[in-house]
Amino acid sequence: MRDRQHRALVPEAVEVGIRVVDERLIEEEVEALPIRQRVTPPERVLCNCLARGRKCGNVVAVATTPSARRIGTKDSQTRAQLVDAAERLLLEEGYAAVTSRKVAAAAGLKPQLVHYYFRTMEDLYLEIFRRQAEANISGFEQAVADGVTLQQLWRMNADARAAVFTIEFVALANHHKAIKAELARFAERFRSAQQTAFARALAAAGVDENQLPPVVGLLLMTGLAQVLGLEQMIGVTTGHAETKAFVDDLLAGLEVRPVTPSTRRRRGSRRR
Repeated sequence: MRDRQHRALVPEAVEVGIRVVDERLIEEEVEALPIRQRVTPPERVLCNCLARGRKCGNVVAVATTPSARRIGTKDSQTRAQLVDAAERLLLEEGYAAVTSRKVAAAAGLKPQLVHYYFRTMEDLYLEIFRRQAEANISGFEQAVADGVTLQQLWRMNADARAAVFTIEFVALANHHKAIKAELARFAERFRSAQQTAFARALAAAGVDENQLPPVVGLLLMTGLAQVLGLEQMIGVTTGHAETKAFVDDLLAGLEVRPVTPSTRRRRGSRRR
């Protein structure tokens, strides 16, 4: 009776073993679990003979729910390698290319490690996005800390790589609610930082906010930059050079020295 029960469990056990841990850690995981004398429901058993490569021995309990899985540490170098590889694939081939096998191959690692460090592929997508989004916001805030011009803001938004990254995650957001929520959260944070910088740049250029509200000017600028990035990604470039040159010339004509904290102090002392 026990043999018949065990044979029925082998496919499930093999699948669980592959998904739960790196193949080098299967035996370690099994040894850490308590031995049970009776067979438990099929979805909760794993025979340690699968780890040892011998005939059937004891049956042990193992949780198959995602919350019970062992997950690698977030500061692991291997984890960082996987995220780097996944990001390269996403930018070069699109999000559809980001599979566990392709990511592992690009990182020079085994596919099982992808599922060891990330419960699902959605978790990997989220890690790629959060890492890049945090870097973008931090880099932007540092770049504009001492003042920024309208022309500089335009060039920041015209970054083709950033446009490709955004487009890929917008596509992913259509299929993943968690990614959609994260995308919206970071977009609002970034827009707030950009709006503050744009308002300062308008003031430095002497443009009345009643004539051009900062949020309106910002959306016009970022919207145009994203359209150019999208078209460039699919190979459409007609009119791009002329449009970029026109915007550069238009903004250059408005620009004066950017307002900085030190400039404000000097101006205030002159008034006194």
